[in-house]
Amino acid sequence: MNNWFQFDANQPLLFTRPSFWIFFIVVFAVFCLICNKLKWRSVWLLAASLFFYYKSSGFYFILLILSVLANFGFGRAIAAKQEKGKRWLTVAVIFNLLWLVYYKYVYLFAGWFTQLTGIGIDVHDWLGDSLKSIFTGRPQVSDIVLPVGISFFTFQAISYVTDIYRKKIEPLTNIFDFGFYLTFFPQLVAGPIVRAADFVPQISKPFFLYREEFGQGLFFIINGLVKKIIVADYISVNFVDRVFDSPTLYSGFENLLGVYGYAIQIYCDFSGYTDIAIGLALWMGFHLSINFNSPYKADCPTDFWRRWHISLSSWLRDYLYIPLGGNRKGRIRTYVNLFVVMLIGGLWHGANLKFVIWGALHGLYLVIDKLFKSIFGTSGRLKPLKIFLTFNVVAFTWIVFRADSLATAHEILNQIFTNFQINHIGQFAEAYWQIIAVMVAAYIIHWLPNSFKNWYRGQFAVMPMWLQVAVTVVAGFVLVQFSASGLQPFIYFQF
Repeated sequence: MNNWFQFDANQPLLFTRPSFWIFFIVVFAVFCLICNKLKWRSVWLLAASLFFYYKSSGFYFILLILSVLANFGFGRAIAAKQEKGKRWLTVAVIFNLLWLVYYKYVYLFAGWFTQLTGIGIDVHDWLGDSLKSIFTGRPQVSDIVLPVGISFFTFQAISYVTDIYRKKIEPLTNIFDFGFYLTFFPQLVAGPIVRAADFVPQISKPFFLYREEFGQGLFFIINGLVKKIIVADYISVNFVDRVFDSPTLYSGFENLLGVYGYAIQIYCDFSGYTDIAIGLALWMGFHLSINFNSPYKADCPTDFWRRWHISLSSWLRDYLYIPLGGNRKGRIRTYVNLFVVMLIGGLWHGANLKFVIWGALHGLYLVIDKLFKSIFGTSGRLKPLKIFLTFNVVAFTWIVFRADSLATAHEILNQIFTNFQINHIGQFAEAYWQIIAVMVAAYIIHWLPNSFKNWYRGQFAVMPMWLQVAVTVVAGFVLVQFSASGLQPFIYFQF
């Protein structure tokens, strides 16, 4: 039992672990007892969320508490002191970004400083060690470790104080309500980034769960687990990771399949997480926005970013692109703004040159797309060809994102374009037919019409309870068989 209250970096509360579902059953059982006592509901879900974060990041949950306290105060100050609201907003944004810079980019900045001056800097997590010393009495000097989900709750906090300044929302007056909003555990560590304007009004609504909503929530949860375990983890462990670890050991065709495999892996991994988060939230009466809309159906780079990680792309649009001037200051400025936003979006993923290049490439694609449309206009013709080209551009750009180094990315591209070995395709298909089958099935389902997907989700939601239970049991059995290949952390936990 003591292990339940101790942090183990090797056993975080992942949605794919039985320990999480034990945790959720306890949380949901208490929630059902107090669901219409709104103040106690917020207190309980805040406590549960902080415990969840503690089990995911250890004593870094203190940072989350500090973020709650500080941003609650900033929001009240911005609203109360209208003439000084902009100053308080500036302080709030700097405060939130300092956490992000300290934990995510300090090694990058230290390296740049050393290159420029020749002076070496020893970087240690003095802040984290101070917190550990206060609470454990055991000070130690350690390397800086990125707290799980810090990018997500930081952006969420910035959107809260900014929307108060813009008078889109009123500040919350109960700190437990605000703490619950900022820390809600289903979406805390990997999104989606929830806007206060969308979520806060739900906090004051009495709980009521329609029978169909329960079915929809169950569908989202099962669908997310299938995406994560049966598709993402299975092809990652058994094929994709092997190719990216040693691309020269595989033919160009196998490398190409590895690239396509990673494209569907990262989609199923990330969208699988958000599907589960949406389902869990729905069971507790809260609606989270859809974060993915079949992104590989996009027929141009602009369309892709309307479909991929929607909460982040819309956040960058509303809180960065538009304040930079958006498309209001001429065509050249629009292109510059797009490129800068995507460059920052790449850097958001990590302090590594490969993420900067990945963001810069997507910025370039958006600029080219806008320029092409301004010259030739838009047309619905040749849409399948446009989808094919957009998918391949996105998939090949994932190489830079996934590869351990730029040298590895170069090796993959070199194998694809100079060592394809088409004569070995039959042998590969025989050896990896299970992987190919899972990938093909995943892509077929992904490219199904949305109307058909909505239809079978709706059919599941209104099924008799006994049939839903039967489907859940069968799905659970299959998931256990596939999980034997090894459960992997969600990819976006590292961001």
